[in-house]
Amino acid sequence: MLLYRWETFYVIVGSSAAALTGLQFVVIALSAQGQKIGDASAVEAFGTPTIVHFCAVLTVAALMATPGQTPATLATCLTVLGVAGVLYTLFTALRARRQSAYEPVFEDWLWHVGLPFADYGVLLVTGIVAFRNPTGALYAVAAFSLLLLFVGIHNAWDSAVYISTHRGE
Repeated sequence: MLLYRWETFYVIVGSSAAALTGLQFVVIALSAQGQKIGDASAVEAFGTPTIVHFCAVLTVAALMATPGQTPATLATCLTVLGVAGVLYTLFTALRARRQSAYEPVFEDWLWHVGLPFADYGVLLVTGIVAFRNPTGALYAVAAFSLLLLFVGIHNAWDSAVYISTHRGE
C-alpha cells in the first residue's frame, strides 16, 4: 500500500500533536498556580476539546503508521474516529452553551465547534470512501490532520491569551 510514502508526514504531524498536548497541560497547570482558572465547565467546553483534537491527530498518525494496515481496516478505523469526532463536537457545543463563565462569540463557535465538526465529518466521509478509493483518501486524511492540528493550535493560543489577559477577574 502507499502508506509508507506518508511515513515522514505522519511522524511530523503526530509528534507535533503529542508535543502540543503536553504544552496545553503546562499552560493550564501554570495558569492554575497563579489564580483559580474559574468555572470548570468553561475549561471542559474550551480546553478539553483542544486536547481531544490533538489526540485525534496523534491517533490518525498512529493508525496510518500501523504495520499491516489494509484498506478495509484503515477505512473502518477512520470511519469510527469520524463518527466519534462528530459526536464529541456536538457534545462540546452543548458544553459551551451550558457553561456560564464566558459568553462565546462567533469566532469561538467557528473554531471550537464549526471547523472541528466539519473536519470530523470529512474524516467520516473519507473513511467510507476509503473502502473504494484508499489512495485518494490518503490526501483527505492528511488535510483532516493538518486542519485539526491548526484548530488545536488556534484554540490553545486563544485559551492562553484569554487566561493571561483576564487574570484576577
